Amino acid sequence: MGVDIGCGMIAVRTQWSEEQVRAAGPLVRVREAIEAAVPLSAGVHNASLTASARARVAALEETAAAAGFDPASAARSWRLQLGSLGSGNHFIEVSVDETGVVWLFLHSGSRGVGNRIAQHHIAVAAELCRRWWIDLPDPDLAYLVEGTEEFWAYVRQLRWAQDFAAANREEMMDRVVGVLAEHMGEPVVEAERVNCHHNFTEQETHVGKQVWVSRKGAIRARAGEPGLIPGSMGSASYVVVGKGDRLSLESSPHGAGRNHSRSAARRLFTREQLREAMAGIEYRDTDAFIDEIPAAYKDIDQVMADAADLVEVRHTPRQIVNVKGD
Repeated sequence: MGVDIGCGMIAVRTQWSEEQVRAAGPLVRVREAIEAAVPLSAGVHNASLTASARARVAALEETAAAAGFDPASAARSWRLQLGSLGSGNHFIEVSVDETGVVWLFLHSGSRGVGNRIAQHHIAVAAELCRRWWIDLPDPDLAYLVEGTEEFWAYVRQLRWAQDFAAANREEMMDRVVGVLAEHMGEPVVEAERVNCHHNFTEQETHVGKQVWVSRKGAIRARAGEPGLIPGSMGSASYVVVGKGDRLSLESSPHGAGRNHSRSAARRLFTREQLREAMAGIEYRDTDAFIDEIPAAYKDIDQVMADAADLVEVRHTPRQIVNVKGD
C-alpha cells in the first residue's frame, strides 16, 4: 500500500447555511481556530492528549496487542500523532454544497507511524526476495509471499495502521466540529458523517473468489455505500454513493492526480497565481502551498464525469475555508 497507509477522507454535514456561518463572524477566525486546535505539518504532533484522544489511543493499544506488536517500535510518539494533520495534499476545509449547506471536510492518513510501519515491511520484502534469489525487474517490486509469517505480520500491522488513520480523522473532525460550534455559539447537529479510506488493502470476495484488493488512490464503491472524493486546493470535493460496478471490483477513483510534480509546479506557478486561484477562499497565504495550486492537478470535474458508471454524486461542496500544513 505504500507509506501513506489508510489515507482518506471524513466529512460532516452541518445544519447551517453559508450565510449563517459568515454572519457569525469573519472566516479568518474559523481558520485560525482550526489551526490552533489541530497540529499541522510534517513531524508536528500534539503536546498532550485530549480525553477523546486518550480513549481512541486505549482502543488502538488493545488492537495492537491483539496484533502482536508495539507501535512504539515504529514511532515512539504515535499516541501524540493521533489528531494531527500532516502536510502535502492533506487538508481541512469548511465547504458549501450546491444547496448552500455547510460541510466540514478533512483529508489525512496514518501519519508517521503508518509511514514507519510501511518502510519496515518494504525492507523486509526486499531482503526476503534477495535471500530467496527472486529476480525482480525493479527492486521496488519486492513482495511478501502470502501464507508466510512475514506476510501476516504485515497484514496485521497494516490493518492496525488503517484503524489508526480512521481514528485520527475522527479525532481531528471532533475538534473541527468544536471550533465551528464555538464560532456559531451552539452545538453542531450532524446530519451525517462519512469516513472512508482511499489507500487501503482488504480481503474481499469478487466474482465468487476471495482476493486481496489494494485500493491505492481509490475508494470502495459498493452499491449504496457512501464515499468521499476530494478535489485539489481551491476546487470542489464530492459526496458520492457507490454503484457496485463489478468490473472495477466495486471501486472508484479517489480524486484527481497531479498534472505536474511538486518541483515542476514550483517552477511553473507563482504565489500570485495561487492567490488568484484561491480568490474568495479564506486560507493561509504562503509560498509553501504553491505546489498545491489547483492547476498542478487534473480537473476533478472531468475525473468525476469519467467515473459516472462507478458512483452517483450526491453533493458537490466547494470550500470557503482551507487549512493545510506546510
